[in-house]
Amino acid sequence: MGADSPLARSPYEILGVSVTASHEQLRRAYRRKLRETHPDTAASTAAASAAPGTAAPGTGGAAVHFHAVQHAWELIGTPEARAIFDRTGRAAATDDSRTWAPAPPAKRPDARPQARAYGHPGGWYRERYLDLLHEWVGRGVDVPDPYDAALLRSAPREVKHLLAAAVAEEDTARVLATLGIGFTVWHDVRTAAAGPDAGLVRGRDDRGKLDHIVLGPTGLWAILSEDWGEPVKTKRGELIGSALASGERPVHELSVRARAFARAARVKFSALVVVVPEGASPEDVIALGAVRGSQALLVQRPRLANLVRTGLPGIGTGGTDLFEVRTRVASAVQYV
Repeated sequence: MGADSPLARSPYEILGVSVTASHEQLRRAYRRKLRETHPDTAASTAAASAAPGTAAPGTGGAAVHFHAVQHAWELIGTPEARAIFDRTGRAAATDDSRTWAPAPPAKRPDARPQARAYGHPGGWYRERYLDLLHEWVGRGVDVPDPYDAALLRSAPREVKHLLAAAVAEEDTARVLATLGIGFTVWHDVRTAAAGPDAGLVRGRDDRGKLDHIVLGPTGLWAILSEDWGEPVKTKRGELIGSALASGERPVHELSVRARAFARAARVKFSALVVVVPEGASPEDVIALGAVRGSQALLVQRPRLANLVRTGLPGIGTGGTDLFEVRTRVASAVQYV
């Protein structure tokens, strides 16, 4: 998981100390966490807890926690670094001008045609983030920079999650743009799953939207971009993890929304994809099985473009003319 996620834990949380802890308390906490998260220690603990005659549980995740502890110490391990982090929410070497504000259009590295794209990725969640941030700060209170890292660090998780969702959509949109001229992408598409009975994502009705719909020679793809701030795993075709809300079923919800749009557009989705940041799942690409005729997958973002370009065995537009599918999708699209 990248440490630059809006949902990333602060170094104080990683070390398990208060922001008012003394330097000596920080040092002791750091040494304790190093011992607890060291891969060798984790492997020994796992082996000891394994039932006789069985293999020890995997400890691959231990290295992630071990490196997180080391990075936390780099951020606040000295009085100088700690003072800068407390003031800016960033490391001393980080450019202080960096915020979570919408990124300017990226400069094209070459002149190759990009995928045709419509809609505003991340726009709906950014609006909700700003609304909820001002509710938390207090109406009428001046907020010079709503994306200030130090302000964001102290915000409630539900506020940070909205921004994390917006950033995740924007990051995925940049990846999808590289697919090439043979692909068409629609962002932030409203579906008939919206309304009082719609499933809630991040604790609030988001109008039943599909983050991204992608159409190309490899089929029609429904994509959910997410960042829970912690790694996720899979169980029986669904995602699980400590950061997911109680009852949250991302794959099921994506399926419900995709099915609602498919009925309206008279099309069929080839694949349902949940996209997470690099390192946020046990493997780059995990097949979750078929969901109402569509293949469900969990994919780390760096693998997404190659997966969509290459496609899945036996999956395409199902013999339906690509132009006809594009016409049906375009006529049914409504944006949130």
